[in-house]
Amino acid sequence: MFHNVLAAFDGSPSAECALEHAIDLSECAGARLTVMTAAVQPSPIAYWAPGAGATALELARTHVADVAQRARALVANRVPATCVVSEEPARQALVRQIISGRHDLVVIGSRGRGPLNAELLGSVSHYVLYHSPVPVLVVRAEP
Repeated sequence: MFHNVLAAFDGSPSAECALEHAIDLSECAGARLTVMTAAVQPSPIAYWAPGAGATALELARTHVADVAQRARALVANRVPATCVVSEEPARQALVRQIISGRHDLVVIGSRGRGPLNAELLGSVSHYVLYHSPVPVLVVRAEP
């Protein structure tokens, strides 16, 4: 069974659903849970106005701190858990965490944007699915 589960959490409904699955799996298996969230990188447009880049970065840091706090509240005392916050892009941060944290399962939500939007906007779940050296459970929230 699984011993070290990594759950990606961005605060979306699909991420909340995925986190619930990760908590349940960790609870059933007696596994350790790590919840990871990554800061959203501001758009290059955010840097055009003088001083706007610093404001955008601060807003991103505040947002990721709020998201991490929500994750902690959802986990509460249900399973042993650690929360990891990264300031690098979620795709690379998750794959790096899988390897460095020696996780044996990744649980991640999918927004179900469809293939065209996923290609244009980038899909973190697809990236992790194809680059993870361990099994990945992709969870979609009910519509």
